[in-house]
Amino acid sequence: MQLQGRVALVTGAASGIGAAIARAYAAEGADLVVVDRDGDRVQALARELPSATAHALDVTDAEATRRVVDGVAAEHGRLDVLVNCAGILTEVPLVEMDVDTWDRMIDVDLRSVFLMSRWAAPHMVARNWGRIVNVASQLGLKGGESLTHYSAAKAGVIGFTKAAARELAPHGVLVNAIAPGPVNTPLVDGLSPEWKRAKQAELPLGRFGDPEEIAPTAVLLASDPGGNLYVGQTLGPNSGDVMP
Repeated sequence: MQLQGRVALVTGAASGIGAAIARAYAAEGADLVVVDRDGDRVQALARELPSATAHALDVTDAEATRRVVDGVAAEHGRLDVLVNCAGILTEVPLVEMDVDTWDRMIDVDLRSVFLMSRWAAPHMVARNWGRIVNVASQLGLKGGESLTHYSAAKAGVIGFTKAAARELAPHGVLVNAIAPGPVNTPLVDGLSPEWKRAKQAELPLGRFGDPEEIAPTAVLLASDPGGNLYVGQTLGPNSGDVMP
């Protein structure tokens, strides 16, 4: 029960890594709020979990995200942990990519991290304790073919994490990132079989991960004392794809 008494908000919680993190946090005793643009699926998840509530939310909407974050803090009297896991993934060669595809990726995978963190941080600073966990990707460190937009967004998440960590750590708020490798999720399922075969062949472990293998890292970063010395770090459960 490493998160007993903590109030945690997880975005992108309807499926994949976000759902696995939500389940792991619930198992560790957190009072949980899960959000996703797919309202039906995130409501179904909340019904599975003790002490969980759900909201349908477009994480690119500035006013909607502010209302949800402020509402959670008001209802619970605090917001201790924010996990930014909402994201999309599309496969498009750079020379074929249109501007709308680029903009949509940056909005969902990077702008949302700023918005949710921007509204959550003041509540955490006021109590001199908080944890922000941003789900990036190993492709933000090394890049990926036909994934320039995704790689750029995730590199932005890593840079944002480091800068925010420097600002917020003196106020007791620790900001860190997780950069998973390829994971068996609906997002990765949408990539081409050729891309997946080539990527699997590159991995020293020889296989993709499962969401439940990523969630323990998110528990660690949110826990006390386990996560107390992680500041601006990017942890890499990535099947050996990146070895810093």
